Amino acid sequence: MQNRTHTCGELRLADAGKEVKLCGWFENIREVSKNLGFMLLRDFYGITQVVIEDEEMMAQIKGINCESTLAVTGIVRERSNKNNKIETGEIEVVPTKIELLGNCIYNELPFQINFSKDASEDTRLKYRYLDLRNPAVKANMVTRSKIVSELRNRMTELGFMEITTPILTCSSPEGARDYLVPARNHPGKFYALPQAPQQFKQLLMASGFDRYFQIAPCFRDEDARADRSPGEFYQLDMEMAFADQEDVFAVLEEVLPPVFSKYGKYKEASQAPFVRIPYLEAMEKYGSDKPDLRISLVIQDATDLLTENEFGPFNGNKVKAIVASDFNGTRKQIDAMCAKVEVESGEKAYWFRLDEKGELVGGVSKFIAPVKDQVVAALGLKPGDFVGLTAGKAAVKAAGVLRKQIGYTFDQYMKKDCYEFCWIVDFPMYEIGEESGELEFCHNPFSMPQGGMDALENKDPLEILAYQYDLVCNGVELSSGAVRNHSPEIMVKAFELVGLGEDDVKAKFPAMYNAFCYGAPPHAGIAPGVDRMVMLMLGEESIREVIPFPMNKNAQDVMMGAPAEVDQKQLDEVHIALKLPKEEK
Repeated sequence: MQNRTHTCGELRLADAGKEVKLCGWFENIREVSKNLGFMLLRDFYGITQVVIEDEEMMAQIKGINCESTLAVTGIVRERSNKNNKIETGEIEVVPTKIELLGNCIYNELPFQINFSKDASEDTRLKYRYLDLRNPAVKANMVTRSKIVSELRNRMTELGFMEITTPILTCSSPEGARDYLVPARNHPGKFYALPQAPQQFKQLLMASGFDRYFQIAPCFRDEDARADRSPGEFYQLDMEMAFADQEDVFAVLEEVLPPVFSKYGKYKEASQAPFVRIPYLEAMEKYGSDKPDLRISLVIQDATDLLTENEFGPFNGNKVKAIVASDFNGTRKQIDAMCAKVEVESGEKAYWFRLDEKGELVGGVSKFIAPVKDQVVAALGLKPGDFVGLTAGKAAVKAAGVLRKQIGYTFDQYMKKDCYEFCWIVDFPMYEIGEESGELEFCHNPFSMPQGGMDALENKDPLEILAYQYDLVCNGVELSSGAVRNHSPEIMVKAFELVGLGEDDVKAKFPAMYNAFCYGAPPHAGIAPGVDRMVMLMLGEESIREVIPFPMNKNAQDVMMGAPAEVDQKQLDEVHIALKLPKEEK
């Protein structure tokens, strides 16, 4: 216990009469008179009330600012006014000695510790060491530690070996920008921080290791989102030799549900086997490749019914419909949902209702009236139903957003208090890039195409599916994974289709290509994001609430002052000259 006998969350009624020494932060004091005050002392473990009944000691405390660290020696006694809101609420300590260990020199704090979450995010992050003193903020980090420990234990019990992989490596096309590190001894050359341990874990399989995992740090120079932290994040990285897709599924279906049930905000989680949904089906039914299956609504196709409609947005376009039965929403709620759909998808949402008499009302009902009977029959409408509609090139995406908005707005269409997992499978191997207009890998370039070499040689590339899969929970993508392409010949052919020849493959992935030439086992893996899983379990809306020292939305560490300028000597040592953008006048 170092220089204390107990923690501030440890003492109970059975300790009455003992002399103890506590250490912690001076939270506050309620001064009753010049010789009586009730002080709260807080440490990592809890809070203890200290009752000062001495005028000289009261004068000493009045000269100390809150959040200073103190050592209090005294006698434990039973409280007359017990406090059942704290674990030490049956006792108090009467001090015989108070020592100042660490002085808080500031009379005013940037925020009240227990209400730090009410402060602006940048203020909280600048003074993160104070923010973390808030028991509610600290509790998230404690739970995160327990979750990571539980994941480690479960993976080890399943025969996985934890192996750390390099942080300084080479640049690799993983889909995001690399963080580059100049190599001092190799002028003009750079290391890169790994976007993922992808190549290393595949090389471990080629090296003869059977089951690998690690809580892996990953680094990507990408913009922040509510569920994505810029800079670095952690994932439960795993790979299995002589394994296929179902082997990977079986592991995570055994590991994750008990952890979510134990530590999650909701105690109910999907049990094995999770629902498997082909990618194209997910897009058609849910308008998303990360559907929230807690929502009962599905998307229906209304193109044949409405594409020749005189309403301009429908005419000649795909039209998607979502039917919400027994709808009781207000016009204000409908307008708010439609506005969010347009912001998130770039397409407008339209609607109409079938009233209790079976008449079309509201929204675009006058344009639906000429084909009312066909629409009612095709969509299975009943009096009281609401129909949301989207149209245009992004009709499917817009319908997916509308589906979520209806589900999140009205409880009757959503089971909220559970974790619904699903696998999205059968992703396309290739797609036409939005910016390039050229054939590109849709997902992971190291994935095995379904059908192998025969598919690559004889099928339309856009029709080739891959052994790729995503793990989704409550509408959040936790991870992408794949059965890996372990054949050098198939790998070369797969890259040829996107314009990269054998020499390019050898140059970009020399270690992996050469290792596979020495006989590599079939292998598969996945890497669920630790930060996202913790965020879901704790019910937080921002991923920054579950990371001890996160960057802000602009990828800045406002506490440490990073990124920061460095002096010219440091730049010269790594052979770098700055070419900064010109400032706008």
